[in-house]
Amino acid sequence: MDTENPSAPPCAQSGTARNNHPIRRSSSPHGGLRHDNTRHTTRFTVIGNHLAQHQELSLLAIGLAVHIQSLPKHAQVDIRSLASRFPEGVNRIAGALRELETHGYLRRERKRVAGGRIVTRTVSCNQPGARREAQQHRPAPPKKRTPRKSLPVVPKPAHPAPGLLRQATDLLSDLRRHDPRLLLSALDTAHLAPGVAAWLERDVTPTAVRDALTTDLPREGVRRPAALLAHRLAAQLPPPPPFRAPAPPRRVIHPLQDCEGCDRPFRAPSPGRCRDCRAAFAAAT
Repeated sequence: MDTENPSAPPCAQSGTARNNHPIRRSSSPHGGLRHDNTRHTTRFTVIGNHLAQHQELSLLAIGLAVHIQSLPKHAQVDIRSLASRFPEGVNRIAGALRELETHGYLRRERKRVAGGRIVTRTVSCNQPGARREAQQHRPAPPKKRTPRKSLPVVPKPAHPAPGLLRQATDLLSDLRRHDPRLLLSALDTAHLAPGVAAWLERDVTPTAVRDALTTDLPREGVRRPAALLAHRLAAQLPPPPPFRAPAPPRRVIHPLQDCEGCDRPFRAPSPGRCRDCRAAFAAAT
């Protein structure tokens, strides 16, 4: 009794399917293909019907793919090695290999090996597209969140008065009106405010601080505006103003007054008695 080939298409097919198959069955109940199969237990290769019955590959390409899939790992499957094995010749084998590459049954990869030499590796795919579909359905690995880099250190004011820090915060918050790229978060503003206060403390006007922070920004864009401003506040910090000794108090010269006791002139801010008359008047009383 004949044994049906388990990999062959089932006999119960619609008329349309039979007509579309590249090899049509005979209408005679006693003609056409029959299989005399014996189960393989050693030295066999599983070949899919998608290859064996491929409707676009040539018979040479199908046979060459079957041969390549039966070879062990690291076997030589370059054009000259295959041409020395089969009678089809270099050109026909090269064309069959291109067919297999086009339909995904072969792919060539260039790989650098020890010593810097580059070799070509041929990969035989027994089911083209299966690995790609598996990768497409595989869930993407979760993205690693890279930690946020710390901002550069900014200078600190010697006397961080609340009013000075408030003025520095207002100046930083207003930078976006002069350049939209300098939009800062509340956290970045709190980090930068002491640096601006250190500039204001050194007798730098708010306009001069703003110009130093907004002039000559990179043309290619500002990726981290807070980091750029922190660098400028530290690198361009002006020196403290020179020490100035307090000016001596001005000597006040009062106008001359006529003494009401002795009629002698003396200097005083208002009319009255001179010093001698005041002393004599105090002793008499």
